[in-house]
Amino acid sequence: MYNLKSIKNEYNLIVLKNEILAGLTTSLALIPEAIAFAIFAHLDPLTGLFTTAIICLITSLIGGRPGMISGVAGGLTIVSIALVVTHGPEYLYLAVIIMGLIEILVGVLRLAKFIRLVPQPVIHGFLNGLAIIIFLSQIEQFKTPSGAWLTGMPLIIMLILVTISILIMYFLPRITDKVPSGLVAIITVTLINLIFGLNTQTIGDIASISPQLPSFHIPMVPITYESIKIVLPYSILMASVGLIEALLTVNVVDEMTNTRGRANKESVAQGIANTFCGFFHGMGGCAMIGQTMVNLQSGGLKRLSGLIAGGLIFIIIMFGSSLLNYMPMAALIGVLIVVSIDTFKWSSLKVINHVPKIDMAVMIIVTILTVLLNNLAIAVLVGVIISTLNMAWQSSKRITVIPTLDKNNNIQYYEVRGPLFFASCMNFKESLDYNIKVDGVVINFLDSRIVDQSAIIAINEVIKKYKEKNIKVYLSHLSQDCLELLDDASEFIEINILEDPYYRIPSNELD
Repeated sequence: MYNLKSIKNEYNLIVLKNEILAGLTTSLALIPEAIAFAIFAHLDPLTGLFTTAIICLITSLIGGRPGMISGVAGGLTIVSIALVVTHGPEYLYLAVIIMGLIEILVGVLRLAKFIRLVPQPVIHGFLNGLAIIIFLSQIEQFKTPSGAWLTGMPLIIMLILVTISILIMYFLPRITDKVPSGLVAIITVTLINLIFGLNTQTIGDIASISPQLPSFHIPMVPITYESIKIVLPYSILMASVGLIEALLTVNVVDEMTNTRGRANKESVAQGIANTFCGFFHGMGGCAMIGQTMVNLQSGGLKRLSGLIAGGLIFIIIMFGSSLLNYMPMAALIGVLIVVSIDTFKWSSLKVINHVPKIDMAVMIIVTILTVLLNNLAIAVLVGVIISTLNMAWQSSKRITVIPTLDKNNNIQYYEVRGPLFFASCMNFKESLDYNIKVDGVVINFLDSRIVDQSAIIAINEVIKKYKEKNIKVYLSHLSQDCLELLDDASEFIEINILEDPYYRIPSNELD
């Protein structure tokens, strides 16, 4: 898969430096959410760290989108909470294994390409929703472990440290791009906290981390119909959420880097990583848009940054957990607030009055649903459905039927223009004159196409109406795919074909 010559050409000293520093910054940005989501899902903090490290390593090594970072994500965590609460973590491990197998199957069957059907307003809504979620999740950090809002001096200290982190993130890149601003922000705020002994929340306050590595573990769940019945719905939903987030993130990285990732390869990599996680006390994960943005902004455009990020998490757990416990949450809050601001598609607000209203409505709906439900799968599905229905409605208005009467032969010709499908069938039928007195009717489909069953039924109804008037109907200029569609329905529809032209389809192959 790799050879030394290509690796040598791909990584010069500058690229190597950027990848190492980006990997270091990204690893530090991955840790807080990995811990927080694990606790949120009623699991041990190490479960989140192990999951993030394993998935980040595997997807960075064999994934289809270099530069993309994967780990424990909020969407999957929300899905898994109910399973953990009702049946325990062992059922979650089994669900994660099945989830991984589903993702592998999607990639092997090359179904990931269907993510291209997601319209741009849906993608913008997805990004805006995630940006808001990332921002709001940082606001939650201004609470004490008991859930009360910070007040007094602790609040002032937190605000000052967060502000320092944000200012470094914004202004350091204008001075130099030699080092990642996120890394400088984290180190600076950490040193300030250690030097002045500030009483502010650290990662150690969320959960103390002790050095240990994950061990192989077969889920202690009986493999029966009942257990599969319990976990399968969760596995399907988790796979759907994971793949949607991963493949949309692939598209986002493609757009930012002007390169093209391999969606099916990424699906397989995500599946292998999650299957592996299920056997090592993992909670499942997928692409993380926020941390991916951190990696890209820090200069991590290749696989090495992700490998370093995942590997460093293991190293930090084993040798630097004590230092990690002293890292202020304020430093990471500042980094992620800037990331959320950069993730939001501000350009989408500038074009509100310059794009179709339905597109803006779709983007706003997807954004709101993403934030309120915290479920990307549902939000994207609703957006795609609305866009599809709008497209069908617009296409239905484009069908026209042009009548021409041949007085010499007493034949009525109808030239159909536009696709004939479920949304345009009514317009098609209402455009024909069933009271005309002619010897025959010819419907020309040269500029049209019979698309679905609704179109076949509409044609059948037209033929029956003319038959009641003793008028025979002929269909002409049907393409090969239309003929095959009508032939499959020949048992319940009687048609008369006037012509059977053959249209050549362009091919990539040379004659």
